[in-house]
Amino acid sequence: MAVYTDINEQDLTAFLAQYDAGELLSYKGIAEGVENSNFLLHTSKAPLILTLYEKRVEKSDLPFFLGLMHHLSEGGLNCPLPLPRKDGALLGELSGRPAALISFLEGMWLRKPEAQHCREVGAALARMHVAGEGFELTRPNALSLEGWQTLWVKSQDRADEVEPGLEAEIGAELDFLAAHWPKNLPSGVIHADLFPDNVFFLGDRLSGLIDFYFACNDLLVYDLSICLNSWCFEKDGAYNITKGKAMIEGYLSVRPLSGDEIEALPILCRGSALRFFLTRLYDWLMTPEGALVVKKDPLEYLKKLRFHRAVTNASEYGLIS
Repeated sequence: MAVYTDINEQDLTAFLAQYDAGELLSYKGIAEGVENSNFLLHTSKAPLILTLYEKRVEKSDLPFFLGLMHHLSEGGLNCPLPLPRKDGALLGELSGRPAALISFLEGMWLRKPEAQHCREVGAALARMHVAGEGFELTRPNALSLEGWQTLWVKSQDRADEVEPGLEAEIGAELDFLAAHWPKNLPSGVIHADLFPDNVFFLGDRLSGLIDFYFACNDLLVYDLSICLNSWCFEKDGAYNITKGKAMIEGYLSVRPLSGDEIEALPILCRGSALRFFLTRLYDWLMTPEGALVVKKDPLEYLKKLRFHRAVTNASEYGLIS
């Protein structure tokens, strides 16, 4: 979460009057993440999250995101829900941006997840994949092969500012993945951004998943590769196979993987590492000074990408056949 667009109390009070949400008591910006502007509101009825959708989010995608939260909740997944306005609409406008009020989910994200937490995340991811079945709206993954190329075109001329030789290395990686990306694997709705700060825990119990604004239709096991990248590496860049094994076992406890999905896991991990490297690289180079946002180091994911290049078998991630 982040803040790009500021709001004032008068406009916010008028916005809240369109909802049965009580009176505004206080509000503050939330400075984590890089996508939308988010605020924590305290009202006379309940705490809420206010999200202003920034330019990277297409307004036409918002019915998918908001509808998906309802569908997943009805399927038994614990996630935030958008609040309807008094006229029944889920979407309003504030400070010139599309805006929504979202229910507040109790819990905190873990700064130092352990293997037991990774197991719960794996199971929750699989439950989301199962709960997503039957959702009628679809959205292609805008940050897959074609989207990577688009981001790279905008960043490649300055890539060597981050690390010498990066332009040639990433260009070759994109060519390789385009030639070897798997097809015809099981697909459905994926979260596509299930990092630790998008999973809440109460103590050691997982309390819910948040931030579905990258959700889309894609290969289900690609979502697992994103989680292996985001949960199972240590701060020194080393892959923790104990966490990886727990993550995969948690997922398999809910949804089995086919032989083809298992075989494809190394290249999918390679692709998801590249995906987050490219978005971080773009934001690192392009985010304007003064934005209340925490920029994330792209080199973290470059190290992960280089690790995955050396992996030849999914057993190296902790998958025991």
